[in-house]
Amino acid sequence: MEVINLPNDLDLETSSSLNVFDYKTSKECVKQMVSLQQNTFSFLIEGTKDVYSDKTYVSIEKSSFLLMKKGHCLMTEKLTNTADNYRSILFFFSNETLLEFTHKHKIDTTRSPIEKSIYSFRYDAFLQSFVNGLIDVSELNPEIQIKLLEVKFEELMIYLKETQGTDFIFSLIPNGDSQFQNFMDIVETNKLNKLTVKELSFLSNMSVSKFKREFEKHFKNSPSKWFQDKRLEHSAFLLKTKSKRPSDIFEEIGYENLSNFIQAFKSKFGMTPKQYQLD
Repeated sequence: MEVINLPNDLDLETSSSLNVFDYKTSKECVKQMVSLQQNTFSFLIEGTKDVYSDKTYVSIEKSSFLLMKKGHCLMTEKLTNTADNYRSILFFFSNETLLEFTHKHKIDTTRSPIEKSIYSFRYDAFLQSFVNGLIDVSELNPEIQIKLLEVKFEELMIYLKETQGTDFIFSLIPNGDSQFQNFMDIVETNKLNKLTVKELSFLSNMSVSKFKREFEKHFKNSPSKWFQDKRLEHSAFLLKTKSKRPSDIFEEIGYENLSNFIQAFKSKFGMTPKQYQLD
């Protein structure tokens, strides 16, 4: 699947530290690989949106919007029964713009960054009005747009800071995490998510071959075998402590049919899921 680079791949008339784009489509996408070159507000208007980032998974409907940190993510966008189109107003801003805001408003950035790369917020009357104004700005010529986006960005950030606190700001501040630590966090965070090796390597900002080498080096196992074991261990937990039936969980664990799940479970635990429950 081709990687989409945002905002670079959008039809923008200008390129700056602040950009807005009214995104509309009638096509759905599932786990599209997206490289965000700037931090991004995604103000959802129609449809639903699911996003996997390095350490976070978030799912929203049009009552909410997202703030996403610069970096790689997997994005799913779907239509709803009530809408023919998916629509989201994308508001991009650079790390430099963020740091200028923190300096102007005397926000202490020496605090350790928060390990969260996506935030979701619910709309209120003020934010609905703000998005309507942002749509109007997106329709103006580039020269006026750039000047007004500076004002709109500060307005939005001040409002969120006063109503939501400052955690979301710290989550955006670039940190000095090593690639190795980021890799380990992604593996642990997504061990129960049904992501492919290609998708995990993309989130890790690695090639597939490098991801596999690093994985086998540190986990002494292949990714497919390690993730299968973790999901089977989770299935055992669900069977024993949550009284789930095998037919209720095989898809959640990542198997296409019940018989394959039972066979894999028996191979690992020496008994069928039903026998394990009764043991």
